[in-house]
Amino acid sequence: QNSTRVQLTQIEVAGHADRTGTARYNLGLSRKRAENVAAELVRNGVPRNAIAIQAYGDSRPLVPTAAGVREPQNRRVEIVLR
Repeated sequence: QNSTRVQLTQIEVAGHADRTGTARYNLGLSRKRAENVAAELVRNGVPRNAIAIQAYGDSRPLVPTAAGVREPQNRRVEIVLR
């Protein structure tokens, strides 16, 4: 709803993962998370060409942890309206 109320040029959907898998696995997992959220936005009326998907894997944790530590807050998708 906010994407139709404000004038925007892009919606950034960024996927993240915790440090329980390999860097390659986490990058793929974060991309899948972002793609799933983007698909839901499209189902709710957001034009697909207004969405940019980013995957950061475990490189930008919300809560710093050691490798192999599960942290639910690091398993997330951030949506930024620009």
